[in-house]
Amino acid sequence: MNRRRIPLILITAASFLLPGRVCAQTDTLANQLSIRLQAVTHGEVCGGGLPRASASTEEVSRFLYGRNRLIVGYERSGLQVHTVFQNTAVWGMEGNQGVNLYEGWVKLRSRHGLFAQAGRVALSYDDERIIGTNEFAMAALSHDVLRLGYEGNGHKFHVILAYNQNADNVYSGTYYDGGAQYYKSMQTVWYHYDISRFPLGVSLLMMNIGQQAGQPDNKNNPARTEYQQMTGGYLQYHPEVLTFEASYYRQTGKEVNTNKEAMPIKAWMAGVKATVKPGDRWGIELGYDYLSGDDYVPVTYGGQFGLPRHEVEGGFSPMYGSRNKFYGIMDYFYASAHTNGFTPGLQNAFFGAFVKPFSSLACGATYHYLAVATQLEGLECTLGHSVELKLSYAISKDISLSAGYTQMSGTDTMARLKKEGDSRQARWGWFSLAISPSVFSSKW
Repeated sequence: MNRRRIPLILITAASFLLPGRVCAQTDTLANQLSIRLQAVTHGEVCGGGLPRASASTEEVSRFLYGRNRLIVGYERSGLQVHTVFQNTAVWGMEGNQGVNLYEGWVKLRSRHGLFAQAGRVALSYDDERIIGTNEFAMAALSHDVLRLGYEGNGHKFHVILAYNQNADNVYSGTYYDGGAQYYKSMQTVWYHYDISRFPLGVSLLMMNIGQQAGQPDNKNNPARTEYQQMTGGYLQYHPEVLTFEASYYRQTGKEVNTNKEAMPIKAWMAGVKATVKPGDRWGIELGYDYLSGDDYVPVTYGGQFGLPRHEVEGGFSPMYGSRNKFYGIMDYFYASAHTNGFTPGLQNAFFGAFVKPFSSLACGATYHYLAVATQLEGLECTLGHSVELKLSYAISKDISLSAGYTQMSGTDTMARLKKEGDSRQARWGWFSLAISPSVFSSKW
């Protein structure tokens, strides 16, 4: 198919999806314009847990991170336009990238619940395990997509389509490497249904992700697109003071590694979580996550992995989710890949409690028991134990301060897999000051 015809086909599809008379602007329909600012200052102090580059390297690291956003929104009946300009940088960093577009999209809505949305969108689905904004990472995630769907009568049905390219090449082919997105193409179908009388919410997710493999002008590893599938679902049951959540996902197809080589992947994950909140002042939560790993993970002394020997990748990837929410706020296991593509998987059993002494202050503590999901020769499965403390304080309606501290105690298995040398302790503290005032709002 001629690539120049793709945008025309998508526009035509959107026009057929919206037959229900998108509301045209008249003198009686209100226009709304809003402008907001967001300034976040984030600081971290961490020590231990990761290998030092050399004996002279400082054991403790510290840095400050800033994120500033200008958020402009326009809305009238049937039309919504949203733009977010963003600047993120570590304080003192050379070569500041300047302002970039974090979000920029247009959304058309019909009075029958149909909609079409196109542009750069911060996608968030269900509990954000697979697709989320990952706001704690400061730069956050967004996607260049066309999103079509229907929402109404308890049903939500979304179709998401994406095709990414480095430039508007005519003669240079379609090789995509080093772009703003994590994939070359993506097709996703998401369906959610709320059953209010139970109350129960159920979601189904199907993704087909095309990743760029091979290299241009390489006969042994030619440029091509390899596809990976993600299928699964999420369930939330919320009777009165109890909230029960469960999720299950499978990965199939092929995974492309850093060498642009493709390997078959067969991986899965399952998670359950229960939260009891008797009132607005306090509550407890507990849960368990299991993320599959490779059948065999060679580990040698000195913390180095052996040569790759597996033919099928068994390690589950959380894809584009908000990882800090699930496996410890340090994001210690999936922020960086294991050497040579091996992963031992992860088991995460956790228990937490939270309390609000008064309306503007919230405190929480969570314990994590961490273990691998793969049998390791000569090593126990336990990775370690982690305790996380978190505090958030609302100074005013648009100013908030949050802070946290994590203490992780690792085993010899943790040290060997993460190449920590003699380090068995990881300490990490952070704070975030967020200011998000509304500076202008008009309706006419």
